[in-house]
Amino acid sequence: MARAIWSGAISFGLVNIPVKLYSAVNRKTVRFHQLDKADGKRIKQKRVRPDSDEEVPYDNLVKGYEIAPDRYVVVTPEELEGVEPKKTRMIQIEDFVELDQIDPIYYDHPYYLAPGTGATKAYTLLLEAMKESGKVAIARVVIRSKEQLVAIRPVGDVLAMETMLFADEVVSPERMEELPDETEAASKQELKMARQLVESLTGDFEPGKYKDEYRERVLELIERKAEGEEIVAEEPAEEPAEVPDLMAALEASIASAKQQAPKGGARKKKAPKKAPKKRSTTSARKSAGANGSSGAKKSGSSKRKTAKKS
Repeated sequence: MARAIWSGAISFGLVNIPVKLYSAVNRKTVRFHQLDKADGKRIKQKRVRPDSDEEVPYDNLVKGYEIAPDRYVVVTPEELEGVEPKKTRMIQIEDFVELDQIDPIYYDHPYYLAPGTGATKAYTLLLEAMKESGKVAIARVVIRSKEQLVAIRPVGDVLAMETMLFADEVVSPERMEELPDETEAASKQELKMARQLVESLTGDFEPGKYKDEYRERVLELIERKAEGEEIVAEEPAEEPAEVPDLMAALEASIASAKQQAPKGGARKKKAPKKAPKKRSTTSARKSAGANGSSGAKKSGSSKRKTAKKS
């Protein structure tokens, strides 16, 4: 069971709604430790001086901001506390906006908001009002001494809160050195075929079909090595060859997509469905055995009835 990591209240107008905050993701990263190759002992990280390799005690460490090479401004914990945002348990809604006005690049980390004690009615009221209006709330909240910009929106029967990047934290694409060259614009025929390719690959978004295949392969590798299996390193993948003929590449892609698509051309859109419950191998065997014997009995019974009639 998930535990709340923060509690406070949503504030909009003169209305306060007590809520509890839950993380909406469980990141699954394969983590490794650094070991000594000689004996497999885990390595410890130490804080040392670069000029003498002498270890510095933790109590002697201070925070410094580099303003020039090897020039630092030292800031004390007390000074940082003086400029920290005012500690509050309020998620202060400032605006309601249209969802399509928010570029996904601004989203950072998702959370769920659950109603606090005695706040179910007010929570449901805000949830339903936001569903009907189709609006997203933009708010500010202080979590762990850091002020966050957040977006609150309905997700099913709960409110979700997504921390957001501030505008000056998002890098403008104009700062990239390699931007598309306007002189290399596609022809009308190329654009038409590109649209056909997009259409042939169009379907409903089904999150469950996208797996972290690399993580699964790493875990499988670890299990095999733990069982004593010797692993033979695979050859590195070949680099994709450049395709100078864009039209030929588009035609080949469309032909390949048509072969993989069901009859009718484009992929059929289907309503999302719940994944079937997995049965253990033992249960499957028992079920198959039961169905097999049952089927044999029915078949034998049918034969006897046919013989009697004849």
